[in-house]
Amino acid sequence: MILVNTESIPGCEITEVKGIAKGNVVRAKNVGKDLVSSFRNVVGGEMTEYTELMTDSRQRAMQRMVEDAESQEADAVVNVRFETSQISSGAAELLAYGTAVTIKEN
Repeated sequence: MILVNTESIPGCEITEVKGIAKGNVVRAKNVGKDLVSSFRNVVGGEMTEYTELMTDSRQRAMQRMVEDAESQEADAVVNVRFETSQISSGAAELLAYGTAVTIKEN
């Protein structure tokens, strides 16, 4: 599966638009990691616990988007985007989406 954040894929022609492919994940903060991050918020430094949480969330959302595109019999997803939103004070949603397409190599 080819994933790009552009409207086209160099060397390929889009032959059919299948529809929107999407995948999301809602994650809550871990209380233990939240305490460590709160300390870092006071003294400074990267909050690696949150960085890891968001990295894992992006990977899961992207995998679900790929599965959605595959269910539409797509070869690629173009215009891939990510969006986040707060669900509650301790949880956030990460959404990956794009246009599922079939392609032909030139």
